[in-house]
Amino acid sequence: MKRFALVAAGGVAGFAAALMLYPSAHGANDLSAYRQLDLFSDAFERVRANYVRPVQDAELVNNAIEGMVSGLDPHSSYMDAKTYADMQIQTRGEFGGLGLEVTMEDGLVKVISPIDDTPAAKAGLKTGDFIAAINSTPIQGMALNDAIDKMRGASGTKVSLTVLRPGSKKPFDVTLIRAAIHVDSVKYRREGDVGYIRIAAFNERTASGLEKAIRDLKAQIGGAVKGYVIDLRNDPGGLLDQAVAVSDDFLASGEIVSTRGRHSDDTQRYNARGGDIADGKPLVVLINAGTASASEIVAGALQDHKRATVVGMTSFGKGSVQTIIPLGEGGGALRLTTARYYTPSGHSIQATGIVPDKAVSQGTDDDTPKAIRPSEADLPGHLTGEAAKKQKQPVITPAPGKKYDDFQLAYALDMLRGKQTVAAIVKSASAN
Repeated sequence: MKRFALVAAGGVAGFAAALMLYPSAHGANDLSAYRQLDLFSDAFERVRANYVRPVQDAELVNNAIEGMVSGLDPHSSYMDAKTYADMQIQTRGEFGGLGLEVTMEDGLVKVISPIDDTPAAKAGLKTGDFIAAINSTPIQGMALNDAIDKMRGASGTKVSLTVLRPGSKKPFDVTLIRAAIHVDSVKYRREGDVGYIRIAAFNERTASGLEKAIRDLKAQIGGAVKGYVIDLRNDPGGLLDQAVAVSDDFLASGEIVSTRGRHSDDTQRYNARGGDIADGKPLVVLINAGTASASEIVAGALQDHKRATVVGMTSFGKGSVQTIIPLGEGGGALRLTTARYYTPSGHSIQATGIVPDKAVSQGTDDDTPKAIRPSEADLPGHLTGEAAKKQKQPVITPAPGKKYDDFQLAYALDMLRGKQTVAAIVKSASAN
């Protein structure tokens, strides 16, 4: 973070010198950039002088930066000083609000994933839901950061969301009570002779939470442990360093992930440093359409190294890196897409996702191959991914008439125990 602060400050200090050197260094064609800046300056002055009400300079500049950045792709944005401070709190695993990971699509707020045990999750909001209004105020035309700010508020206060759900004919309202969101990113329990570990997000506490989970499960189960289920379903991601640390916990050696940016010298590779806290016990990783970003890095690394069997449905496909770049004193920060993620085998996650080794549906309408499942590739303006063909494979679903609280988990437990207890059928091969 300090590195980016220094880059930003240096950019401001050297701006005037850069203006003088730029034309001679890059040629006359680049003078068009100055003409465009003249156009912006003209528009700025006309709005400032003629808009129906007085407008603060800061408001115009903030809106201009937000428009410039948000038009690049769905994940780049400008954060004013308040939003930047909120983001820093969130990555520490504690913040106020509803507990939603969201993006903007077609002028509406789209739910990527509700966070476990938050007001949003308890109210039944789902991946793929659209929020059309907040407290009866339409979202259309509102910036994403403004919408997020309206959903946040003091703990104990109410907020009403108007929700559009794919497959439902009419919108419906949901009233939620805001809460202080303490994201306990890792939860775990014993499932007989198997350790079950749920990772809900990648914040500053995730790797240490995983390591504690493994220690405790070893103590509970002892030498009889058959293996571990790592549940990354509906995990919207988070911090890259935590995804690397979690992967490293299970890998003895090799590359975990690489990031490749605009220039060849921007490539960074992250390698395992040795040691497997699970002592080589078998792993099953659960994923679905809500598995995104950092969680896809973990699934991809463990899959490519054949350290885990990945079970579930194809993940979200957010394979881009956002760098937080502070802007000046009290000027907020840019969340700017600067690179793409690649798995150890060289597969780009972007807009393709992680394809599971075993395609296993939960058996609900929103998880079957024919359902409308949100993905990165559905977002307007998304970065293009590689042209690889999606893997086609049969999809395993619960047998008709059989009910399971969690069919995917039941199937994973059977895999680790080497026996078949769940009743399943196999549907014809389908891109999932």
